[in-house]
Amino acid sequence: MFDVLGRIKELREARNWSVYKLALLSGIPQSTIATWYQKNLCPPIDKLEILCNVFDITLAEFFSTEEFSGLSKEHSELLQKWMLLGHTEKNALTSVINAFINQPR
Repeated sequence: MFDVLGRIKELREARNWSVYKLALLSGIPQSTIATWYQKNLCPPIDKLEILCNVFDITLAEFFSTEEFSGLSKEHSELLQKWMLLGHTEKNALTSVINAFINQPR
């Protein structure tokens, strides 16, 4: 079974956000988020959509459980970290990578 609350925590911690900051950015009361964790409740889909918008990811990316079997540990870790990034961060990182690739050698 997919751990929705664990995924929210993973995405929040990857950005070094407190529950308070997530509440501010999402407009979802901090007490509501805290209740989800205290009572182990799955947030309703409309709240998940709001959180995905704040994390700058799609619902599909939120629920992605892709395994990176067959890859080296280094590659797997890199892809796992990539999956935590929002679209803005992915675009920025891609631009940096392209700049390195396109440098004269």
